[in-house]
Amino acid sequence: MFEIFDTPFGMVAVAGMAGVVLLAIGLMVLFGSDRSDPMQKFSRQVGAAKPEAKAEQAQLRRRTGRNIKALENFSRFLEPENENELSAARQKMIQAGYYGKNAVRDFAALQFILAIGALIVSSLLVFVIAPDSFDSPLLAGIVMICPMALGYFAPRRWVESRVEARKTEILSGFPDALDMMLICVEAGQSLDQSIQRIGREMKQAYPALSEEFGALGEQVKAGRERTEVLRDMAKHCDIPDITSFATVMIQAQTYGTSMTDALRVFASEMRDKRIMRAEEKANLLPTKMTLGTMLFTIPPLMIILIGPSVVGISTELNPAMITGR
Repeated sequence: MFEIFDTPFGMVAVAGMAGVVLLAIGLMVLFGSDRSDPMQKFSRQVGAAKPEAKAEQAQLRRRTGRNIKALENFSRFLEPENENELSAARQKMIQAGYYGKNAVRDFAALQFILAIGALIVSSLLVFVIAPDSFDSPLLAGIVMICPMALGYFAPRRWVESRVEARKTEILSGFPDALDMMLICVEAGQSLDQSIQRIGREMKQAYPALSEEFGALGEQVKAGRERTEVLRDMAKHCDIPDITSFATVMIQAQTYGTSMTDALRVFASEMRDKRIMRAEEKANLLPTKMTLGTMLFTIPPLMIILIGPSVVGISTELNPAMITGR
C-alpha cells in the first residue's frame, strides 16, 4: 500500500496534498477570523470623534491603492497584529528609505512570495527533476528548507543593510550640511529656507541626507510645527548626531537664543567628531593589517628559512635519492 510513496509521482502527490491542506487551513483562518485590520484599530483610537475619517480613508485607498488591492484580503498575514510591532516595522522601513504607506505589507508579501517560490522550486528539484540525486531524506529536507529560509530572511537582511548604509551616509554628510546651513543663515535666509536649500543642493553627494532635509522642509512648509518635524526626523534617522541637532534647534527656538550662534557651535563640534572618527579608523588600521601581514609573510619566510634544511635532512635519511635508485 505504501509502495507508491517510494516513487517520484507519489512524493509529488504527497507534497501536493500537504499544500492543499495548508492552503485550506490558511483560508479558514483568513475568512473565519473576526480580528480587524491594525490600521482600523489605530484609526478608531486616534480619530474616534471623526465620523468622516472612514469615508476619507476609503476614498484615499480607492484612489491610490488600486494596484495593491489583492493584498488587502491578506493584510492579517502581511502586517503585524500588534500596533507597537506595526509601528516598529514602519519605522524600520522608513529608516531604510521606503516611505510608502504599504511598505510593511509589501515587504511581508515579498518575504512570503520568495519563501514559497523557493520551496516550490526546491521541491520540483528534489521530487521531479533529479529524484535519484537525493536518496537521503535528510539531504532532501536540507535542500528544501534552506532555499525557503534564504528567501524569507534575505529581504530582511537587505533592509538592515540599507538602514546601516543610510545611517553611514547621513553621518558622513551631516557636518557639510550644517556648514551650508550656517552659511545660508548668516547670509540672511531663514532656517526653513536654508533647510530647503540643503535638500536641493546635497541631492547628488548625499541622497539620503537630502531626502531627510527635503522632507523636513516640505512638512514645515505645509504647516506643521518645526519642533514636531524635528522630533520626527530624529526618530526616523535614529542617529545621535541628528537627535542632538533636533534638541539644539528646539531649545534655541524655545528659549529665544540665536540660531546662528547655536549652529556655529554645533557645526564646529560635528566637524571635530568627523575628524575623530577618521582618526579612530586610521588607528585601527595597523591592528587589522596585523593578521594579513602574518598570514602572507610568515609562511613564505618559513619556507625560505626551513626549506633547505628540510631538503638536506630528507636526502641524508634517504640515500637512494642521491644515487637515483
